[in-house]
Amino acid sequence: MNAGKTAKIATTLAVLLPVLVTGTSALAAEPAGGGANATAISLFVAIVLVTLGITAWAAKRTRSTSDFYAAGGQISGFQNGIALAGDFISAGALLGLAGLVFASGFDGLIFAVGYSTGLPLVVFLVAERLRRLGRFTIADVLATRLDERPIRIFTAFATLVIVVFYLIAQMVGAGQLIRLLFGFDYIYAQLLVGALMICYVVFGGMMATTWVQIIKAAMLIGAGLIMTIAVLAHFGFSYDAVIARAIAVHPRHEAMMSPQVFSGGTLQTISLGLTLMLGTAGLPHVLMRFFTVPDARAARVSVFWGTLCVSGFFALIFVLGFGALAIIGGDPSYVDANGAVRGGGNMATIHLAHALGGNPLMGIVSAVSFATILAVVAGLTLAGASSVSHDLYARILRRGRSSEASEIMISRFATVGLGLLSVALGIVFQTQNVAYMISLAYAIACSSTLPLLLLTLYWGGLTTRGAISGGMVGLGAAVILTVLGPPVWVKVLGNAAPIFPIDPPTIVSMPLAFFTAWFVSVMSRRTEQVSMATGLEAAE
Repeated sequence: MNAGKTAKIATTLAVLLPVLVTGTSALAAEPAGGGANATAISLFVAIVLVTLGITAWAAKRTRSTSDFYAAGGQISGFQNGIALAGDFISAGALLGLAGLVFASGFDGLIFAVGYSTGLPLVVFLVAERLRRLGRFTIADVLATRLDERPIRIFTAFATLVIVVFYLIAQMVGAGQLIRLLFGFDYIYAQLLVGALMICYVVFGGMMATTWVQIIKAAMLIGAGLIMTIAVLAHFGFSYDAVIARAIAVHPRHEAMMSPQVFSGGTLQTISLGLTLMLGTAGLPHVLMRFFTVPDARAARVSVFWGTLCVSGFFALIFVLGFGALAIIGGDPSYVDANGAVRGGGNMATIHLAHALGGNPLMGIVSAVSFATILAVVAGLTLAGASSVSHDLYARILRRGRSSEASEIMISRFATVGLGLLSVALGIVFQTQNVAYMISLAYAIACSSTLPLLLLTLYWGGLTTRGAISGGMVGLGAAVILTVLGPPVWVKVLGNAAPIFPIDPPTIVSMPLAFFTAWFVSVMSRRTEQVSMATGLEAAE
C-alpha cells in the first residue's frame, strides 16, 4: 500500500511539474489574444488536479478485475449514459467538428449528424444482448458461441487496431491544445498527455474513467451552451446573421453551404454514411460501457440518456462552427495570411472562446476540452489494455488460471505500452483533423468487430472459421484501403493521388467482411457434414 501511494504521488508530481513551472510563461508562439494567459493556465491546472483527485479516490475502490474493467457493474443507467455521452462529445466534437465547419462549411454538419445517429442504433442492435452475454470485453460475447482461443486472439488484435486509430485523433487534439495554451513544443505536449492518460488508467481503472467522463461531460455541455448563447448574443440572437457573416468571410462564400463530401460521388457518400451511422456499434471502448451497469434495462437507460446528451451537444456545433467562422475568420489575431487557424485547424473553438470571453472563457473551454480528451483517451486505453490482459493473457496464455492481481498488473503494463505508442502516432499525424481521424476508426470498427458481433447475436449459422475469416478480411481491407486512400497515401505520405479513391473504404470492406464470414461458415459446415457422412460410411 505504501509503495502504491508513493508511486501515485511520484507520478502526479512528474505530470504536474512541467505545467506548474510553465504556468507563468507566454502562450504559444502565436497565442490567441497575445500575452501570458495566467487565468487559462490556472483553470487548466485546477481541473487536472480535480481529475487526478478522482483517480486517487477510485484507486482505493479498485480491488478486483471486475472493479478495474467494469467498475464492479455498479454504475447506474443514468450515470453510464452521461459517461457514454462523454465518450462521444470529445475532441472530435468540440474541436474537430467545429474546425471542419470553419474550414469546409456544411461538411462538418454531415459528420455531426452522422455521429449522433449512431448511438440509438447501438441499443437496437447490440446493447441488451451484449449486457446479458458479456462480462468485460467484446470477446466474452463472441466466445459464448465460438471457439474461445482463436476468437479472443483475433478480437484482441482488432480492438487494438481500432483503439490506436481512435487514440491518434484524441492525441492530436490534446497536443495542439497544450501547445497553444502553454507554448510547449508539440512533442512535449504529447508526452504530457500520455503521462496523464497512463496515470488515470493505471491507478483508477474504469471507476476513475467513468467519473471523469461524467464530470467532464457536464462541464463540456455547459461550456458549449455558454459559448452558443454568447455567439448568438454577438449577432443579436439572429442565426441568419451568423450564417450571413460566415458566408461573407469564407473563401468559397455561398458554395461552403454545399457539401463537398458528396463531390466524390455516390459511393463516397454511401461509404461515409455507413461509417458514421454503424461504426459506433463496433467501438470497443463504447461497448465496454454496457458491462459497467447491473442489467440489460440499465443498458437501455444508458443509451437513452447518452443519446439525449449527444444530440443536444451536436446541435450546439451548428452554432459554434459557423460562429467561429463569422467571428474570428479573417481576424489576424486568430488566423494567418492564408486564412488558416493559428495553432492548427482544430483550435477554432479555442480562439472563438477567447474572442467571446477573453482569457477566462478560453481557460474554461481549454481546460474542459483537455479533461474531455483525457477521459476519452483513458477509456480507449483501458479497452485496449483489457484486450491484452483479459483476452490474451488471462484467457489464452494462462487459460483462465491467472490471479486477479497478475491480470491487473499486465493491464497496467499494456496501458504504458499503448500510451507510448499513442504519443508516437500523435506526433506523426499532428496535422490531421481529429473528427476526420475518428471516422477512420469507425470505418475499421464497421469492417471487423461489428460484422462478428451482429452475426454472432443474430445468425445461428456462424462458425468460428467463418468469423475469423470474415473479421480478418474486413480488418485487413479497411486498414490497407485506408493506407492506400487519401488520408494516408496523400495527406501523410505526400503522394500526388491515392491508389484507392473512396474515403472511408467502408462500402467495400464491410460487405466484404459479412460475405466472407457467411461464405466460409456455409462451406465449413458443408465440409464437416461431408466428413461426418464419410466417417459413418467407413464405419459401416
